[in-house]
Amino acid sequence: MSIGPVEYMIIAFPGSDFHADIVPELAKLIESNTVRIIDLVFILKNADGSVTHYEFDQLEELAPFNTLRGEVGGMLNQEDIEYAEAALQDDTSAVILVWEDTWATSLATAVRDAGGFVFEGARIPPELVEAALAETAT
Repeated sequence: MSIGPVEYMIIAFPGSDFHADIVPELAKLIESNTVRIIDLVFILKNADGSVTHYEFDQLEELAPFNTLRGEVGGMLNQEDIEYAEAALQDDTSAVILVWEDTWATSLATAVRDAGGFVFEGARIPPELVEAALAETAT
């Protein structure tokens, strides 16, 4: 089976709202075959620092996430969840998303078939990109 690059993202929100209003945009990415959701876990870090994590079917407010097509579960382990929990500020909610970049599957396959591998990669923060683009525009 060919698989594209897989990445994770921790999306944090102030307070205890998981903001299910991001679901329609995730659904668009899935429907356009841009990404495939592999796993997602929700974390709530209370103001007192206590932490609880949830699956999408454990809270009514997370029900919209249940509509996302994907193979949810099994990729994130306890160590991954604890890493995210420790990094979050108190009074914060977050979702850990693991997805396959299906748009890049054919490129990833071609690289592997050619004996290559990804040597390094990183996301460039949007503010750095915006600043660089603004600088080149002047």
